[in-house]
Amino acid sequence: QVQIVESGGGLVQPGGSLRLSCAASGVTFRFYDMSWHRQVPGAERELVARISAGGSTNYADSVKGRFTISRTNAKNTVYLQMNSLKPEDTAVYYCNAQWNSQYWGQGTQVTVSS
Repeated sequence: QVQIVESGGGLVQPGGSLRLSCAASGVTFRFYDMSWHRQVPGAERELVARISAGGSTNYADSVKGRFTISRTNAKNTVYLQMNSLKPEDTAVYYCNAQWNSQYWGQGTQVTVSS
């Protein structure tokens, strides 16, 4: 059974930092491209950052220079380090695993507010 579980969300003040984690089980993690997406009510889910199975990364323009995606294959985990957070980063953040199949987590809420 495949499980994708996000953690690390919460409330943070503008300018603060959070680190999201996504643990995958039931998949051969090292073969999967992993990504973070976010969604606010009434809007489509958008890509935030992606890391390929080989370690290549790409980012949405809105988060370049502030967010860093990384992975630890030995722990079947992908991370999203978020620095210099802004109120517009407030969203539910979802983890995605994609290779021969695609899987989503349930999401973790990130709220940036003073």
